[in-house]
Amino acid sequence: MRIDVVGGGSLGLLYGAKLADAGADVTIWTRSEEQALLVAEQGIRLIELGGTSERLIRVRSEWMERASERRWMKDQNHKKADYRWVLLTVKQTDLDDRLLERLAQLTNSPINDGTAMLCLQNGIGHLEQIQSKLPNMPLHAAVTTEGAKRLDSRTVEHTGRGQLWLGKWGENGRKEDESLVFPQNMLVSMLQSAGFASFLSNDLENRIFHKLLINAVINPLTAIFDVENGQLPEHPIREKLMRELYAESELILVNAGMSMPEDGWQLIIDVCRQTSRNISSMLSDVRAGRVTEIDAINGGVARLAGKQGLEAPLNRAITELVQALHPKLNGRE
Repeated sequence: MRIDVVGGGSLGLLYGAKLADAGADVTIWTRSEEQALLVAEQGIRLIELGGTSERLIRVRSEWMERASERRWMKDQNHKKADYRWVLLTVKQTDLDDRLLERLAQLTNSPINDGTAMLCLQNGIGHLEQIQSKLPNMPLHAAVTTEGAKRLDSRTVEHTGRGQLWLGKWGENGRKEDESLVFPQNMLVSMLQSAGFASFLSNDLENRIFHKLLINAVINPLTAIFDVENGQLPEHPIREKLMRELYAESELILVNAGMSMPEDGWQLIIDVCRQTSRNISSMLSDVRAGRVTEIDAINGGVARLAGKQGLEAPLNRAITELVQALHPKLNGRE
């Protein structure tokens, strides 16, 4: 099986390294030429859970701009695969028109028969965005709780074991396209061989909403207060804000079709405790001076509320507070 991993961030390096180590024909596509050359020449340094060991894993790597060049296909010294998966691991903030154009070129090349795409982004709205540019691509969504931290351009630490659930987007809960069942099962089997607990789901939209609920409470507040996950509920005022944001978001998502979570508030507290030393991705972005995924998370919840005729004052305020922490671009936020 051929697997193209688009994105050289923490999840891209983790999945790319472990899938290649398990025997998949992997190419990692990066946003910078420098990272592509570094990974191609030196491999990926993978630090296993708990820092118990580290390994060097060789993997093919290409600069994403090469997807627009026909000559890159001549450089591929491997045979055409019967099935090919594109694992899109970039953040929502990286899904700009240029990247979507490169994805279209990458997936439309003549060697790419039998291609499907798996999208691992947080938040909502990205699948519709991708479909508008790739209308004929079989799109799959994924929800993962795997933890990873990129230490440099070729080093990734596996920080937490989780699960990955995937399913065909737009057809969950309805009869599945039979032509996709076999490649889906092949991908799940390969992911499991690589050490990832992976499963097919016919209830993926509900899982996406449940993860969105957790992210909408923990991520923005850790970014605003500049605290680790475990510190968030330790202050009574922060916990009060968490409860209020949870209640507002839960109401909106249930109205949008999410099943009512059992002990949902306790789950939020449990996640904070289980990941107590973790720095959320949103806080990491703020500290690094990067644009965050707030518009796809709390902004997405607020837009869902508007479609239902509901108010979302906390989600709207939280969105603007985090946006105020974004770097100024060309004199504008």
